[in-house]
Order: sequence, then structure tokens, then C-alpha cells
Amino acid sequence: MDLEQKAIERVKTASQMSFALYGSPLVVTDSGGKDSAVCREIVRRSGIPYEVQHNLTTADAPQTIYYVRETFRKLEEQGVPCKVNYPVYKGGRVTMWSLIPMKKFPPTRLQRYCCQVLKEATCRDRFITTGVRWAESVKRKNSRGVYENFTANPEKKIILNNDNDDDRRLFESCALKGKRICNPIVDWTDHDVWDYIRSERLPLNPLYEMGFYRVGCIGCPMAGKTRWKEFALFPTYRHAYTKAFGRMLDVIHESGGRTKWRTAEDVFAWWMEDFQVEGQMSLMDFEEWRTGNEE
Repeated sequence: MDLEQKAIERVKTASQMSFALYGSPLVVTDSGGKDSAVCREIVRRSGIPYEVQHNLTTADAPQTIYYVRETFRKLEEQGVPCKVNYPVYKGGRVTMWSLIPMKKFPPTRLQRYCCQVLKEATCRDRFITTGVRWAESVKRKNSRGVYENFTANPEKKIILNNDNDDDRRLFESCALKGKRICNPIVDWTDHDVWDYIRSERLPLNPLYEMGFYRVGCIGCPMAGKTRWKEFALFPTYRHAYTKAFGRMLDVIHESGGRTKWRTAEDVFAWWMEDFQVEGQMSLMDFEEWRTGNEE
């Protein structure tokens, strides 16, 4: 069975499970990236009923926003329900820029509260697909399967890597509330993804034509030094982060907290791992400070 057909069979199974567990169609989560484009096409070709949802992070590049908007317009013309989810935290609408002062520390590779709030808090009691692939990281290879359930309790997490595993019956009949996940292209390599996109002529986010390898939030800590390129192309986002860091410092100081950062630019330099700034905090300093200031 080729990769496409295997992925189609996976989403067909997920569709059956979605109706059995929730009485609702499968939801295709669309980040605006290349893997989402492949998943959309796989689900379309499977012939199942489905919906498409996008989580607006508020820190995506304009190209991503326009691309998702145009993609949804075309899907809705074909009768596919589409929805853009706006982030909510503590009962109110938030953005990346309002969330940082509320959290009182910057998002980092180890403290990715931004993903939790802006990207992962939707689709409760629904069965979704994602473009997660093992090729993207060793951690995903060890912790993500073809079918899984989303839960904060690791002991209740169910991961199935084998499509023919008899234990899948336990997953299908699981009555626990929460999100269920199908990762139909989890075993695809980067080459597989790009080969499929080219052979099927799938329309892509224009950021890839600009040299971007990944599509996500501008300034994401997981992007490493690539962030400098992002901020050079989108200086408005650098200004937005710096303003948010300034408001974060104001909130900390108004509540009696102390930091080794003197200005918002100091926070930005630390966040970008520019250790040439005088008085820069070490990671140990940061963990000690965060523990004392986090709500």
C-alpha cells in the first residue's frame, strides 16, 4: 500500500471513530503550513465528511493569514465547513501580546505556554487530524502515534503506532472526554511531503517561496537563529514583542517583583539569546525568577 492510500485509510478509520465517539465529522486542523496542505488533500480524497479549523495565533505572518483566508474561501465554496478559532485565556480573548504580560515571563523553548493557549486549547470533544510527523523530531518519534488521545495526564494518554494493533479497540471504545487525534502522515519524510506537493500541484503558503522552511508564529523560540531573519522581514512583529515585554516588566514591578532586566530591549536580547548584553540573566537566574513571579 502506498503512502497516500495508507494515509487515506487512516483518516477513514478516524472518521468512523469520530462519529462513534462524538457524533461529529472529523476536523482537519490547518496551520497554514505544508503538512496541513497535504492532510487537507488526503482527507478530501478519502471522500469522508469533514470540517477544517484554523487556530489564529495572532503572531502568524500576514502571508499565512491571507493564505488561510483564501483556502477557506475555496473550501466553503465546495461546501466544506471552515472555522477560525480565536484564542481565549481565563475567560477572555487574548493575543500573543496581551498573554506575555499576563504570564509575566517570555515564551521559551522550555516554557511554551503560547502553544498551549493559542494553538492547543480548541476542538475539545472532537476527533482531529494533524500534520505531525516523526521526521520532525526524535521526541515526536517517541511520543506520537497514528492515533492518540490528548490529555494532560500522561498515564491516560493512549498512543497507537500500528494500524493493525488489536489494542485499537480499547481506544475506539474509550469513554473519556477530550480530544482524539489522527496523524495520517506521521511516517512521511520531508522528501515524501515535498514530492506529494509537487506531484499533486498543491497550492502552498507563499512564505515557502520566500525561503522559509517552517511556517508558524513569527519569533517562535523553536525557530532558533532563524528568528533574526523573520524579524528582519517583519520588523513590526519585533516591535510588538518588545512592547509586550515592556508591559510585562511594568506588571512585574507594579506587583513588587524584581528582575535583572532593566528595559524591554534587555528582555528581547535575552529572549533572542544575545548574551552580549550587560547584566544578562543566566538560565538558572531565569528559572529562579520565573518560579517567584509566575501566577
